[in-house]
Amino acid sequence: MHKSVKLSLSGCQLNYTCNSLQMTIKMATPSLMMLQPVPKINSSDQHNNSTFKPSGFGLSCFTMIFGTISNLTALGLLVKSRVRFRRQSKTPFLMLTIALLMADLGGHLIPGACAVYLHIGQLYKMQSLQSDSNLCQFFGATMVFFGLCPLLFGCAMAVERCVAITQPFFHASMITVTHIQRAVLLLSSLALVMSLLPFVFETKYTIQQPNTWCFLKIHTRKTEANDTNLALAFSVLGLSALIFSQLCNILSGLVLLHGRMKSSSIHKMPPVHYARRASTITSSSSFCTLDVEMMVQLAVITVISCVCWSPFLVHILVMQLNQSGSAHAKDCTLLSLRMASWNQILDPWVYILFRRTVLFRVCCGLYTQRHRDTEAKRLKVVT
Repeated sequence: MHKSVKLSLSGCQLNYTCNSLQMTIKMATPSLMMLQPVPKINSSDQHNNSTFKPSGFGLSCFTMIFGTISNLTALGLLVKSRVRFRRQSKTPFLMLTIALLMADLGGHLIPGACAVYLHIGQLYKMQSLQSDSNLCQFFGATMVFFGLCPLLFGCAMAVERCVAITQPFFHASMITVTHIQRAVLLLSSLALVMSLLPFVFETKYTIQQPNTWCFLKIHTRKTEANDTNLALAFSVLGLSALIFSQLCNILSGLVLLHGRMKSSSIHKMPPVHYARRASTITSSSSFCTLDVEMMVQLAVITVISCVCWSPFLVHILVMQLNQSGSAHAKDCTLLSLRMASWNQILDPWVYILFRRTVLFRVCCGLYTQRHRDTEAKRLKVVT
């Protein structure tokens, strides 16, 4: 009797224990079900989807829109100043400037639209871009074309100013609008040929990290000779244009400085000699002022081009010589490309900010402030 009671009690306890374990397992099951999908989600991918891609998409949209507005504004200002440039016989420089701004504008609209399209494809998980697609080949060709055009046009502007300052009579008699149009056509054709060479040599433009732009094959360790030669040609041509622009600007600056020192010495002559050359000084004052204005603009453009483009061009040159394809090299390529893209944004602001009217207001403001400070110090000493 007692044994049966004990067995029944032990059975109850066993049933109670089993029921409690089943309830515990059932209560624990939802939390385990909630934790099961977590390992399938890559935290780094989630971070990339929420931060990196939107930021890259926003940066591409900002650079395209802001660069387009800046170039259109600079073109409008140049059209307004066309009469002044024509009166001063500076039409060749004006035409080269318009060609440069048009190349910058096209570089924002066409490759920028391709980059925005690829960013949208990544955000909405559309079909991934393939290297053999027509879009990638077109994107890579436009990157090469609109990358070389501003560098070549900037070099042509430096050569034109150097000839105009060092050989003014030759420039006035020989450099015509037709010559400038032919030079623009020749340089554009050179950039176009460079962009089409990969199709001639049966090579292809490839997708570059982070799969949002296409360019020449510059990262693979075992590249073919044609790929290496094309990348080297792009880099050497761009660096040569930058170096030649700097040399022409230095020569033009030295000639202008020599002329300014010569004119200051004329002012120190006796009145008789000064009267003989007064008309010459008056007639050449506006010439020197306009030349200084254009030289300031050209010097700033060249400095901006060197700062923005040199890292990208030198990086390509070093990678082709070393045949390196590490992840660090790809990150450096992306950073240097973003620096190069800012060249097309800063170019129009040179013409917006470094105009004669703006420079005159700044100089007058500085002179007025300095004059006020001098007068205040003088009055303080007197009192």
